[in-house]
This record gives sequence, C-alpha cells and structure tokens, in this order.
Amino acid sequence: MPSVTTIPGERAADWSSEQWQVRARSWVDAELSRAGRRVTGPVEPRVRPWSMVWRVPTDDGPVWFKANNPGTLHEAVLIAALAELTPDRVLTPIAVDPAQGWSLLPDGGESLRDVLARDPDLAHWERALPGYAALQLASAPRADELIALGVPDQRPEVLADLFVELLDDRGALLIGAEGGLSPEMHERLRAELPSYAQRCRRLADIGIPATVQHDDLHDGNVFAGRDGYRYFDWGDASVAHPFGTLLVTLRSIGHARNLAADDAQLVRLRDAYLEAWTERYDRRTLVEAADLAVGLGPVSRSLSWRRALDTAAESRAEYADAVPGWLEELFAASPLQPNV
Repeated sequence: MPSVTTIPGERAADWSSEQWQVRARSWVDAELSRAGRRVTGPVEPRVRPWSMVWRVPTDDGPVWFKANNPGTLHEAVLIAALAELTPDRVLTPIAVDPAQGWSLLPDGGESLRDVLARDPDLAHWERALPGYAALQLASAPRADELIALGVPDQRPEVLADLFVELLDDRGALLIGAEGGLSPEMHERLRAELPSYAQRCRRLADIGIPATVQHDDLHDGNVFAGRDGYRYFDWGDASVAHPFGTLLVTLRSIGHARNLAADDAQLVRLRDAYLEAWTERYDRRTLVEAADLAVGLGPVSRSLSWRRALDTAAESRAEYADAVPGWLEELFAASPLQPNV
C-alpha cells in the first residue's frame, strides 16, 4: 500500500522557490527512507503549467516525483485509489499527499510509444485497450466515491450544464482574441446547446455506467513492460462516460498513421476496446454509445485543459488556445462508421 499523508498545503505553489523545493525534497527523502531507499544524485526537473516532475535517482533505480497545480490536484488521490482497485493496471505509488497534490512513483520502464517506434504493429494497441477497459469496469462501482474524493464529474447527466458554464467563461475562450473563438463561432456553439443536451440525454439513457475516463490516453501515457500494460498520467481524468476515451486515443493513432477517422484499422481497435462490454450490451448499442461519446468529447477536453491551465497567466499563455480550440473540434469530432 502506498503511504498517504495529508499535510495541509497551499493550493498554488511557486515550484521554483527555494522554500518549496526544500519542503518537497524533504518529503521525497522521508518517503523514500520509509520505503528503504535513498537518493543518490541531483533531481532532474521538468516543468509544465499543470505539473512539475522530478526524476529522482535512488540506490534502487529512478523514481518520479510529481506536483500538480490546483486544477489537476486530484491526480494524486486518483492514482492511489486506482492502485487499490486495479493494482495490475497502474503503477502503485510509493507515496501520495492528496492535500499537496504530490505523488512519488516507481519507474515504469518503456512506454508504448517506445515499443511502437521499434515495431509499429497496431496489435500492441489491440492488446493494450482491453486492459484499460478492464480498469474502467473495475472502477465503475466506485464512481461516486471518486467524485467525492475530488475527481471532476463530467458524466453525461451534467456535461451539458458544464458546456453552458464553459461558454460563459469568455476569458478562457479568448473570444475575439488571437488563438481564441471568434464571436461567430461562439454564437454557433451556443446554438448547438439544445442538440448537445439531447445527445447527452441519449448517451445517459443507454445506461453504461460512468467510471474513470483518462481523457488523454495516447501511446506516451501507457507503459509496456514485461508485466503488461499500465496506464499513467491521470491529470486530465474525470468520472465520465467510459467511451469518451476513444476521442483522443483513436485520433492520436490516426494522426500518427495518417488514417481517416473511419479507417478499418481504427474500427478494429474501437471494437477491441468495446469487447469488454459485450456481455451486457449488444454491439449495435455499444457502437452508438461510442459514436455519441466521441462526438460529445471535445467539451470534456476543453474542460480538462481549462483545469490544467489553472495557474499564473504567464505560465499558461503557450497553451491557452487549447481551451477554445477543443470546443471548435465539436464540429469535427467524427465518429467511426458502425461495424456491427
């Protein structure tokens, strides 16, 4: 079991300050000592607006310390929960501090991206997707608990209301500014609200239970080791319809392979993922749900980016166009052709 501490901490930290770094390093040292390990060299930092990561060398191999910003703070408690629910699908953290948004993880080895660089066979994805589906199915009975722990609620039942609220956030959408929504696109999105709400209701009515949804599952966020596939980097995750994951996953694969959205190879991967639900639902229903979830998904991605950029304005400027950019994708998120 990971060590879980709850030291009260500030909601937004200056990761570059000496005071913060001393405090974080003290926590890392203490947790590694508790695990019977010690640091053997300087840390290697990587900073993004949504998180700060240290690669920490130890006497038993590298470990990874991650500090999240306020908008992605839930990642620490989520990875601890997933390690209890599905320990064979994620890395078990050495320690987490949910209040600080800190986590300390063992090294996961090479990623699926590394494997695909050597061997681009999409069979690797065919094997990886069912394991991720199994994680979602195992987590579904705990969906309400995950929301109570702070994981964002983006279930179909609330997604349309979140869309309304997002459209009112003119600052995040950069309306009329460079990289933002044009006033005309903003009005077009408002006009889409009734249709969007109707599709949300239909997706909810199908009845597939909400669960954890990674929302950024690409080959760089999957470890592919001897113990099987493990899924990491959960800062964008929410409790949502499980099939929303297909938006980023299939789009990233299609982009890397220059495949059309309805290419037979992507249809095959979609079906490999959906197979986990075929005991309870017929394939035609699953395909309908997948198409709906993919079509609704850009709003979830926009919301995820808005949370990730919950930081100083100068830090988020490089990525700020992702929030309006994903909303524009609402008119381009093409579902796959049915294969039933």
